[in-house]
Amino acid sequence: MIRPAPGVAFTLADDGDLRTDRAAVRRVSSELGIPPGWATVRQVHGAEVAVARDAGDLGEADGLVTTIEGLPLAVFTADCAGVVLHGAGGVGVAHAGWRGVVAGIVEGLVHTMRSCGVDPERAAIGPAIGPCCYEVGAEVRDLFPGFEATTRTGRPSIDLRGAVVARLGAVGVTEVEVTGPCTFDGPGTFSHRRRRDTARMAAIGWRPI
Repeated sequence: MIRPAPGVAFTLADDGDLRTDRAAVRRVSSELGIPPGWATVRQVHGAEVAVARDAGDLGEADGLVTTIEGLPLAVFTADCAGVVLHGAGGVGVAHAGWRGVVAGIVEGLVHTMRSCGVDPERAAIGPAIGPCCYEVGAEVRDLFPGFEATTRTGRPSIDLRGAVVARLGAVGVTEVEVTGPCTFDGPGTFSHRRRRDTARMAAIGWRPI
């Protein structure tokens, strides 16, 4: 597990499949000192953001925000970027794949936090597929001007986490920590592209009590 700051955690493969394994959720929660009931969403690679007032499934969305102390928020990743934002009085998390980034999930998360009276001050971005390995079509690469890249095998790719950092900066969040390896070839991670299964890591954010 990667814990870059208070109220932030990114799990790794050794922590288990956090999307389906309730025992793994309880184990991780115990290690972090948070309740085992998390607020989650059914991720659809869009820009919808839910406001959480209690634990449980909040429906289709790719981001969550809460102002409630101690309530964990989680999204699940296996190549997409998990993003956690903190500000005085609240926290937000987002699942940011290329479709979500283009749709505006980063901006939507920041806007929803501000509409709840929370000004996001700092962000953490966890493990995600890197430009070394993120082969995409030219039509996708064209959607990321300034973040075009080439894989190690010479195929078109994009710098997904770099694009998230830039979009955060454009809406006023400039304190950003990027942590963790490329999920495709880094150690100890789940990768949908590499494994072709449904195992998922978690990006978890909460307001410490």
